[in-house]
Amino acid sequence: MKTTLILLISIALLGAGCSTNQNLTNNTTNNPPTNSTTNQAAEQPASGTSLDLSGKGLTSIPAYVFSMSNLEYLDLSNNKLTGAPQSQIGQLKNLKSLNLSENQLTGLPAELGQLKKLETLNVSHNSLTGLPNELGNLTQLKTFDVSGNSYSTQDLDGIAAKLTKTQIRH
Repeated sequence: MKTTLILLISIALLGAGCSTNQNLTNNTTNNPPTNSTTNQAAEQPASGTSLDLSGKGLTSIPAYVFSMSNLEYLDLSNNKLTGAPQSQIGQLKNLKSLNLSENQLTGLPAELGQLKKLETLNVSHNSLTGLPNELGNLTQLKTFDVSGNSYSTQDLDGIAAKLTKTQIRH
């Protein structure tokens, strides 16, 4: 009965020109309700090229994200990410924009340097103390925002020397 009601509501919304971010029937029948913000954000959304997980209270990147091979835009800003993002982030080969701002990151994985299509990288307002030299491999990078961090100037100078066409905000 509950599934039928949700399906009818979904059809009515779609018929009225509204769209939903997730399949409501799958969300309610396959995934039990939870009060944890982190767990809710970890539920796998519909596939696409853009994923906004900003402000979800995440302490790490949900594992399903790394299997989203078509992902081009990923927003993980304003969470509680600590340490460094998982090295699997290097698997997101189609990523064009990555926003990791407003977290508590202290490092970045060298695997970010494998994201050859990346055009925008925002790691502003974290607790970064160093930057991997591999960021210099991001030859398509147009904007790199590292402001609000206590990174090594020597690290940034080495990266900037390789990314002569990149606007660096520091």
